[in-house]
Amino acid sequence: MSVRLLKRVLKEQELQQQQHHDESEEEEGESPYSGTRPAINPFDLLNDDDVDQENEPEIDDEMVVGNNHKQELSGMKSMAGAISTSNQKSKKKKKKKSKTGLSSVTNKVKEPFDDMLDTLSLDVNSSRHQPCPTKTKPETSKLCAEFVKQCAPSALQVDPKCLNPENELRRIFGSKVVKSFEKSNQASSSRQVIGGRRGAHHTRRTILVSPSEHWPRWDGSLSMEFLETKDGYHHFRYVHSSSSDQAQRTFEAAKAIHDLNGIASILLYHPYHLDSLVTMADYFKFVGENQMSADSIAKSLYALECAWHPTFSPLQANCQLKICHETNKPLFTTLFTHMKNLDRRGCHRSALEVCKLLLSLDLDDPMGAMFCVDYFALRAEEYAWLEWFSEDYKSDNSLWLFPNFSYSLAICRFYLEREEPSKDADTCATKSNSADLMKQALMLHPSVLKKLVAKVPLKDQAWTNIIKHVFFRSEKTGSASLDHLINIYVEKSYIIWRLPDLQKLLRVSALQVIEILEHSTSDAKDWACVRKEAFSSENNEYGHLLVSDFSDTVPTLPPENLQNFMVDPRMREPERNGGQIANPLDGGPAPRDVANRNALAVLFESMLPWVNYGGRGDGGNEENQVNEHE
Repeated sequence: MSVRLLKRVLKEQELQQQQHHDESEEEEGESPYSGTRPAINPFDLLNDDDVDQENEPEIDDEMVVGNNHKQELSGMKSMAGAISTSNQKSKKKKKKKSKTGLSSVTNKVKEPFDDMLDTLSLDVNSSRHQPCPTKTKPETSKLCAEFVKQCAPSALQVDPKCLNPENELRRIFGSKVVKSFEKSNQASSSRQVIGGRRGAHHTRRTILVSPSEHWPRWDGSLSMEFLETKDGYHHFRYVHSSSSDQAQRTFEAAKAIHDLNGIASILLYHPYHLDSLVTMADYFKFVGENQMSADSIAKSLYALECAWHPTFSPLQANCQLKICHETNKPLFTTLFTHMKNLDRRGCHRSALEVCKLLLSLDLDDPMGAMFCVDYFALRAEEYAWLEWFSEDYKSDNSLWLFPNFSYSLAICRFYLEREEPSKDADTCATKSNSADLMKQALMLHPSVLKKLVAKVPLKDQAWTNIIKHVFFRSEKTGSASLDHLINIYVEKSYIIWRLPDLQKLLRVSALQVIEILEHSTSDAKDWACVRKEAFSSENNEYGHLLVSDFSDTVPTLPPENLQNFMVDPRMREPERNGGQIANPLDGGPAPRDVANRNALAVLFESMLPWVNYGGRGDGGNEENQVNEHE
């Protein structure tokens, strides 16, 4: 049989089947059931039963069963006919019936649901349902206010994406430049790790730093324990394991004799010993090896993060690590050093996030992060956040009394006025403009101006005339705490005042202040009273904060002065005697600092460039030295 003939036969069979289906539909259309009631979807019977029971409660059970049985039979017949005719027709019928069924159900359920909402609503119109609305309304408003205050996001919440400086470098320089730099670093690191593939391992992903592949595996020498929950904050503390006790004792012994090589040897067996890493980071910083110093700090942060408790979530600003616990101090020192390293790299947004983390870990602010958070916010152009933080932090709105915030908020408002020139009149009325804030800062802290002119420096004749005025002439405020904070602010933020726009704002505001003081001196007296009341302590409350820690300069020491860093103080005795060192070649006995000491420690100490034990003497001296060691 050919293909054409087969197709013709199939078409004839399809036509016959269609005619047969049409005849069956006509016969069903003449049935008594079709005239009385249309075809019913059997799933609609579930809803129809409820309706029949509500409308006809007096009908006997036998009649209901009989009627339901007839309805089911008619529904099944009509459904079979619909399926046999065409699938499209049945689908349309089902859609229509399901829509009508759902609409009827929703209409029935909607009314009691609305009634429930009316009874449970806390709106003013629903007060008629409550017996005593006047008593419950203030209580509920207080509870709602407290709940909103607790659920409101804190200004110290840390963005984990901004903690990675690589993301900020890609935004500044582009991804191509950063990728080429990373490839060069990977090539240099791969040359360092030649032959170590057999012991390769996967490092843990961390938030604070990005670990390198050649870093050793985390040894688990540190852990964290949960202490308590107090005032909505979860308190934790670091705990050293028993395996790190021996390393700590060795470190203390090396520190007591200022043995730098002894500390370096600890890292060979305990690569994540925190005190040794911090000490080596300081040493590399003074030598000028900034990259190696930053690498040691990054290793410390990696070890500290690997020891976090499972419930420790510092990014949400609800965890506390009090520095009064001795084991918590390394986290604060390493975070502060890491923040300064990010600032030197130009990653000001990442430094801002680390500064927020420092503030949230201990509300007492032991590292003085409060006095540099405004600088990082301005450098990262987070002006709106800085205003929010000044109003939200500790909910007392007193940060503007500090010299750094009084000037930084004026700068912040200056840039926000540029970004949002078309603001509402209500918003402008509630907040002061940048000129008023700058005049307020100059009236509150006038001694800042003279120090800024000398530090920036500002060499125009106009600044010389302004400083000669009586109000801006003095550099002392009479409060040791305030003078110390002003020195910290000038040392940290002087570079911001090199912008011409800010210099113009400062100059115009200073001239306006001089004009105000010429008419009346009562304003100066009022601001002096505010300053004296805010900083009333005679002692320096911030003496533990060093001004050099907030400087952007990197301290270095020449090699001849590095012996004062971590060297045995007995080695400095010849210097006090006029700088004359005994020559061991003269046949004298062995030096005191070598006799009766560990040979391995002496070997590491001899590698220092500033340590010189001289050449070997004659055979008699060697024999005497060996006998002494024995």
